[in-house]
Amino acid sequence: MHGPGPRNTGFWTRLPLLTAGAALIAALAGMAAPARAQGKLEAKYEASLAGIPVGKGTWAIDIGEDQYSAAATGGTAGLLKAFSGGSGSGQAQGRVVAGTLSPTNYQAITTSAKKSETIKILIALGYAKGYSIEPEPPEDPERIKVTDAHRRNVIDPMTGSLLHVAGTGSLLAPDSCRTGTAIFDGRMRYDIKLDYKRMEQVKAEKGYHGPAIVCAVYFTPIAGYVPDRAAIKYLAAQRNMEAWLVPIAGTRVLVPYRVTIPTPLGQAMLEATEFVTTAAPARAAAKVN
Repeated sequence: MHGPGPRNTGFWTRLPLLTAGAALIAALAGMAAPARAQGKLEAKYEASLAGIPVGKGTWAIDIGEDQYSAAATGGTAGLLKAFSGGSGSGQAQGRVVAGTLSPTNYQAITTSAKKSETIKILIALGYAKGYSIEPEPPEDPERIKVTDAHRRNVIDPMTGSLLHVAGTGSLLAPDSCRTGTAIFDGRMRYDIKLDYKRMEQVKAEKGYHGPAIVCAVYFTPIAGYVPDRAAIKYLAAQRNMEAWLVPIAGTRVLVPYRVTIPTPLGQAMLEATEFVTTAAPARAAAKVN
């Protein structure tokens, strides 16, 4: 089990919201736990700040019998695009080994008018054994160094978008939120704790409509960051961040339908406009003659 979660193994991923004054962490807890069914998700999201659209993106997840993949893309939109156009993408692949999601690699690319950056992570059994940032960022003596120990018992952010709920009970029970985890994103190591808040009803323009479980989100930086940075201090102090989770059909996996984060410029929100999930039947076992 990774992290402090008592019921299931939770992990946090960052899904960027592009705003006029802040780079926002918006994501969700996920997990590497038994995946006993198969399903797919095709979703579209919109990001807003104080009710003003600032970005759009897509998310695709495919959970198979012996492997899985997840990929997301996004970019600025509306008025913001005219001032600070940018885009990004992230993807992860891994194996399903003995019923467990085991990531093998992760990549994230961000591009703006001023620069482009690529982050890659190689993972084996929860250990980030190799990682790189291109172009290599300059050394900052105030940044807390990421040690070898910090890269153990972690998961990549994209795999962290998958929250598996163990057992056979309700996926949307309060205990599904009561978990925590350790994430390494290639630059920073941080902990995320979730807790149950309430239930809500959601309805996408296309696809899912039904209940969503709302989890409170608490962020704690561990290494790879500069302690005096205002954005880090702000996120660590927040007590009103939320992730609204709904299931992928045919699986016991929850993913974010909506994420909200208070900011000095107003509430930032990442919300699905389309959320189409399909269940895939498991392959039949081979016959033994």
